[in-house]
Amino acid sequence: MRHGTQHADLASEELHTALRGGPFHVALRAAIAARGLPLQRVQHHLSRHGVKVGVTSLSYWQQGARRPQRPESLRAVRALEEILKLPEESLIRLLAETDEVPTAQRPAARSYRSRIEASGVLNRLQAELGWNLDGGLHALGHHERVRVGARRELAGRESHHIVRAHRDGVDRFVAVHHGDPGCAPDRMTVHALENCRTGRVRWDQHTGVLVAELLFGTRLRSGDTFLFRYGVEDGTAGPSREYMRGFAFPGGQYALQVRFDADALPARCHRFTQHSAAAPRSGRQELPLSGVHRSVHLVEPRVRPGIIGIGWHWE
Repeated sequence: MRHGTQHADLASEELHTALRGGPFHVALRAAIAARGLPLQRVQHHLSRHGVKVGVTSLSYWQQGARRPQRPESLRAVRALEEILKLPEESLIRLLAETDEVPTAQRPAARSYRSRIEASGVLNRLQAELGWNLDGGLHALGHHERVRVGARRELAGRESHHIVRAHRDGVDRFVAVHHGDPGCAPDRMTVHALENCRTGRVRWDQHTGVLVAELLFGTRLRSGDTFLFRYGVEDGTAGPSREYMRGFAFPGGQYALQVRFDADALPARCHRFTQHSAAAPRSGRQELPLSGVHRSVHLVEPRVRPGIIGIGWHWE
């Protein structure tokens, strides 16, 4: 009996460690072992939740041979959290992680829950400014330059937009900036740099979301193109480890460059994509850091709905 208790304690300790640091397949395997369920029973419980997953797939998931990616598979992961009595989003969070650095060494990152919460806040702030989802503009090109400072912080960024109006009367754009965890949006500043001026600015302290109205000074007709440029000075949070941009609609070219201070060069950098905030990351590709310019970049010729970003690892 004592031996059984020790075994259960060990399994519980392994599960706690795996949930905290990942990776996903180790945490899933530890959770199944801690509950003492054979994979056939896990499959049975999933079917009772209305989710169909084969025993072979479950085996591959816990071995790390495959990762859940399809919508049905992600539904299964959420059901597994309930079946295995795990904290909500504990497995989904690990699926979204691509960083192999131990948790204790990672700067804070946004969780899936925080991104969903931020999305709700963003909708509210945009509604306050009378802005709908696309604002009557189609993106032909969007080039961003992000600066990471000497303290490893997101110091600021600059955006250059090329747009085409698809209805008459469009005279503004609402820019969005989402600071890193712990940021202070009330201390950020928005600068209208070319062909626009700053209008109303709104922010939410808890989520770090800031929206700013950029006024064109002219009303576009349907079919008109327009170029404008703005910047956001941030520098209010701790060490940053990624920058991402979400797209609700297909569009033209997107280019992202991240430039690092000479006193804060990362060990490695990579690009990634996500179909949505709930989906696991894919399309990971290492990016060489330019020694002369201290920067990395990506170019997406034609944007599709989803998320594109660059992540980096500190020593």
